[in-house]
Amino acid sequence: MKTRRVTVLPYSKQWQTAFEDIKKEISSALGELCIAIEHVGSTSVEGLCAKPCIDIDVVIEDYSVLENVKEALAKAGYIHEGNLGIEGREAFDYSDKPHLFKHHLYVCPKSSRELHRHIAFRDFLRSNPEAMKKYGEVKTEAARLYPDDIDKYIQHKSPCINELYRACGLVE
Repeated sequence: MKTRRVTVLPYSKQWQTAFEDIKKEISSALGELCIAIEHVGSTSVEGLCAKPCIDIDVVIEDYSVLENVKEALAKAGYIHEGNLGIEGREAFDYSDKPHLFKHHLYVCPKSSRELHRHIAFRDFLRSNPEAMKKYGEVKTEAARLYPDDIDKYIQHKSPCINELYRACGLVE
């Protein structure tokens, strides 16, 4: 099994610029097939440390346009991976985009619970400096404790995430 090194870096303004570059390319490929392109995940929260990878949700009206989206993204060099076990989002990988910052690309219908979760959590962290600080500390600690084990890194930060989800109304 391949080991994935866990690296958490201090916030970088480069992440917003990187998102804008990726967004331009995706927007050009998809045109009116998408409603919005959202920067989600930790790199989207100014001041929050993160793994250096941009998370992006492409918002579509509904699954009726998914085949067209898959075709357009394929022409732009993206490979459809399915939902990877998470309903409400379709994952896309790429192999040759050295001009773009490392990123994860997901396509979600506007009614997707997963999209709602990503946006709600992002917006909560953006507007709650104490929650953002706490989450950043837990992420940094998890990366220090488990630098070679992404699963244990995720497991270590899960209680904090669940607490923050409760705080922002995502779970009871």
